[in-house]
Amino acid sequence: MEFLIRSKALYTTWVFYKPDRILFDAGEGVSAELGNKIYGIEKIILTHSHVDHIAGLWGIVNTRNNAMGNRNKKLEIYYPQGSENINEYLKFIGKMNKRLRYEIDFREITLSDTIPLNNKRFIKPFKTRHTPGETSFGYQILEQRKRLKEEYRELKESEIKDLIINKKEDILENYTANILTISGDSLPIPPNFAKDCGTLLHECTFFDEKDRKIRNHTSLAELKNLINISKPKRVIIYHVSSRYNSKIKSAKEELNKEFPDIQINIVHPEKVFKI
Repeated sequence: MEFLIRSKALYTTWVFYKPDRILFDAGEGVSAELGNKIYGIEKIILTHSHVDHIAGLWGIVNTRNNAMGNRNKKLEIYYPQGSENINEYLKFIGKMNKRLRYEIDFREITLSDTIPLNNKRFIKPFKTRHTPGETSFGYQILEQRKRLKEEYRELKESEIKDLIINKKEDILENYTANILTISGDSLPIPPNFAKDCGTLLHECTFFDEKDRKIRNHTSLAELKNLINISKPKRVIIYHVSSRYNSKIKSAKEELNKEFPDIQINIVHPEKVFKI
């Protein structure tokens, strides 16, 4: 699993998830930072229409059209249905790039839609709470897998092998694994969307509750509560206000002490995060 992330609340946010060639959101400066990696992006998934999450779209579309890179790959851009601001912006991008030399597909999605990926993986949107009147989605990357049925999980390895080789019983069951959950800008997401996930990528704009004048972003206390309930394997905290630049290190130490069994990282507002 590999990420490149830049996120500074109010200014720019984008998350490049390399294994599935996905860019979640497309804030300002994403093309300049990713360089030729933008030719590897297959899908751009937008959480909502705020400028710091979509301003870089024009640069991506234009650069892929004019720079010296592979234009054979189609680019798909997904966004919440009914987002008029995104619709208008995409129309503008289309007018400014009338001679596209590659295929681009704009797709509105609803909560009942899924976005297919490779290797039995798919993306599922879920509703988040951010700005009144503005539709905003979070997303899960899910994967269809098989595992031992509960009644066989205490058996010895040799016993399991014997059952499989001799096909004595159907000892496997299908299940859906939560590979990644990303919140976008929002209040704390419902815990069921983050439960036992491989990586929870959640915003935390405010470390200090008293700094939040309008309740449309997550505070550190709220995020701790979500982590405690959902028990993800790894947490990446992003969309942090730059007022907390000097507190990033101490906040991470505090979280590591409180959740010693969970790998926790914080995206510094002034740096590109790589993992």
